[in-house]
Amino acid sequence: MEENQVQEGKEGMEEMEIVVRNEKPDRRDAILPISILIAALFIGGAIVFATLYHPNSGAAGPNAGAQGANGNPAAGTLSTASTSAILALGPRDAILGNKNAPVTIIEYGDYQCPFCAQYFENVEPSLVKNYINTGKAKLVFRNFAFLGPESIAAAEAAECAQDQGQLWAFHDALYTAKYQDFQKNGTEDDGVLNRTLFLNIAQQLHLNIPQFTSCIDSNQYASLVAQEKSDAVAIGVDSTPSTLVNGVLVTDGTGQSVGADGNAILQAVAQAAAK
Repeated sequence: MEENQVQEGKEGMEEMEIVVRNEKPDRRDAILPISILIAALFIGGAIVFATLYHPNSGAAGPNAGAQGANGNPAAGTLSTASTSAILALGPRDAILGNKNAPVTIIEYGDYQCPFCAQYFENVEPSLVKNYINTGKAKLVFRNFAFLGPESIAAAEAAECAQDQGQLWAFHDALYTAKYQDFQKNGTEDDGVLNRTLFLNIAQQLHLNIPQFTSCIDSNQYASLVAQEKSDAVAIGVDSTPSTLVNGVLVTDGTGQSVGADGNAILQAVAQAAAK
């Protein structure tokens, strides 16, 4: 790819600082914040998908199509064995931390979910400091892309970065860009999470650009991203962010996901780590 293709942009571009985590195959538990500059794109017209918010839990959820006919999560029909199979870590799961850590934290998120951006900014750093870096827990991110086309495109791009061992770094860059967009009153599908942004991040992470470009342009991981969402719905996930600690969804008193409630999530991890 020619350099000017990666650097392309539109009027109104400004500098945006992205903090990414450097992930290496032999040091997956090492976190190295670095600053990179990427081009922020002119916000074009876009379709805003209707979403259902759980105001008390700090989570965003899809419409009732993600639930069973009786309004309850579809997980009720799933066997324990099937649930365990979905939650089992596989080769596509990028593990942050020691893969042998006793506590497994799985976050289901959408890259343009405002509560997920809050989770990234306020909850994840505490998890990393107190549990990931200390070897007590490991963290896995899985896609629950439902807010619109940009959610799906960002999820697919992150999976393309995973092919080159950089899912977590790419994840951080995406959420930083979207968090800054929300700080400027941005919305879902407002044009921020797009191909030019993905290519800028890939270049800053020193990915193989032709390989990465081919991956995103061919929608190589469209089926995987869709399957992760279907699997999440099958086990009862109906909003983002949703956190499972050792296979148990962290919920509030009403049975809803606690969303970006850091205190509840940290308490659940602490209890699991103490066992």
